[in-house]
Amino acid sequence: MAATKKAVLGPLVGAVDQGTSSTRFLVFNSKTAELLSHHQVEIKQEFPREGWVEQDPKEILNSVYECVEKTCEKLGQLNIDISNIKAIGVSNQRETTVVWDKLTGEPLYNAVVWLDLRTQSTVEILSKRIPGNNNFVKSKTGLPLSTYFSAVKLRWILDNVKKVQKAVKENRALFGTIDSWLIWSLTGGVNGGVHCTDVTNASRTMLFNIHSLEWDKELCEFFGIPMQILPNVRSSSEIYGLMEINNIVLVFLIVILHFQCLGDQSAALVGQMCFQDGQAKNTYGTGCFLLCNTGRKCVFSEHGLLTTVAYKLGRDKPVFYALEGSVAIAGAVTRWLRDNLGIIKTSEEIEKLAKEVGTSYGCYFVPAFSGLYAPYWDPSARGIICGLTQFTNKCHIAFAALEAVCFQTREILDAMNRDCGIPLSHLQVDGGMTSNKILMQLQADILYIPVVKPSMPETTALGAAMAAGAAEGVGVWSLEPEDLSAVTMERFEPQINAEESEIRYSTWKKAVMKSMGWVTTQSPESGDPSIFCSLPLGFFIVSSMVMLIASRYISG
Repeated sequence: MAATKKAVLGPLVGAVDQGTSSTRFLVFNSKTAELLSHHQVEIKQEFPREGWVEQDPKEILNSVYECVEKTCEKLGQLNIDISNIKAIGVSNQRETTVVWDKLTGEPLYNAVVWLDLRTQSTVEILSKRIPGNNNFVKSKTGLPLSTYFSAVKLRWILDNVKKVQKAVKENRALFGTIDSWLIWSLTGGVNGGVHCTDVTNASRTMLFNIHSLEWDKELCEFFGIPMQILPNVRSSSEIYGLMEINNIVLVFLIVILHFQCLGDQSAALVGQMCFQDGQAKNTYGTGCFLLCNTGRKCVFSEHGLLTTVAYKLGRDKPVFYALEGSVAIAGAVTRWLRDNLGIIKTSEEIEKLAKEVGTSYGCYFVPAFSGLYAPYWDPSARGIICGLTQFTNKCHIAFAALEAVCFQTREILDAMNRDCGIPLSHLQVDGGMTSNKILMQLQADILYIPVVKPSMPETTALGAAMAAGAAEGVGVWSLEPEDLSAVTMERFEPQINAEESEIRYSTWKKAVMKSMGWVTTQSPESGDPSIFCSLPLGFFIVSSMVMLIASRYISG
């Protein structure tokens, strides 16, 4: 029986899934979509100051090499010939910003992660330069001016990192999101590496015109970005270059179907096979991202959602758009409970704690660690836990953390229903957190519609593999509806009444209101000396008195 398992026929397709928390490499059978093997490595996040989030680009690159090597070893143990891998797709965290030296191949600064908040003052300054009656940034990009996107992160790097300033002046600097950094490095680096990105990742930079599908000169001038450092923009499904793994030369593709080359969220949309107008999926990763395919029509939201490129599956294929609701903190709240509070030792323990109590007992958690994204776009919000009593314990907080993910999804779904006019009858879900059955049942209860989860939750990597395998010149994966493999689903039905669902949701919204407007000025730790100029004179008088009294007390 085991020997039969090892006999895998037909072409294989690999997928690099580089997320905020981890990197994975997965290999699929292109004829059956079966996952044959994979390997995963967790990625460190650095927090050098409050609100700053960075990662080491070289650690990310090395994690890809490690995952590919380990997966190939596992395939060898299964007697699967890795020369059957015909293409590799890349799915990546989208807005995270990297600048590197094209002559040495070295990063010139840490990657500034999409969650990073250091650019809030930059955003405020730029916002004042946009005419009130002509928001050309949003009309061209589909995005609000926010710390979330790459342009302001790149602007901060150009303003503050002397090594980058010097490299730009000497024409040595290259910019890219994670997909560009990986593709350039894996296709040769300093020896002819391909500097490119796809339309989905480009659409998250705030420098890309989603109508013309080109870098926009006016936007680049507005943000002060030199266009020569930008990557070439390609479709989400075409051959970009070659890479070598264990002396096996493979066609290398960037799949940018939401992050990931597909950008990760676009990749998940493809992996969930949401190819028709009105089909939507929600991915539960570090953040939470609900995308609804709007077809070839660019739909602009009136309720706080983003307009983004969903995919373009070939150079000569049409572009498809999506409405997106982005939540900054989803799975990251589990990591926070583990790493910062220490109330769990592994991410899986949160389900066990939540199951012990089955309720938050009136405790509500708003994890606005990086402000609030859709539909509020309030960078001043901060995380709060409300409704604590002496009875509250770590189990209730764990339950409230899971509920927070579901409530945030409900807010986005409500906005999407209002924009689209046709409420979703069910929600397709994917991502690492969907293995948590408590979370999935809570989501169905809070949305009061069924939640449908594929039996194979690796849809982001699957979408990247599909786009790679379907590319012209590869052609080992058909994206025709009749050829797509049927996927078995697990379905979660609402188990509470609609009235209880609404009460819990309205209480959550009260907590959200309390979290907003928390940060009114930049903190001294941010390095902005102008903060002291904005403090009232009384502050300095009282501070001086306190210091004088304290010194006398200590000396006496």
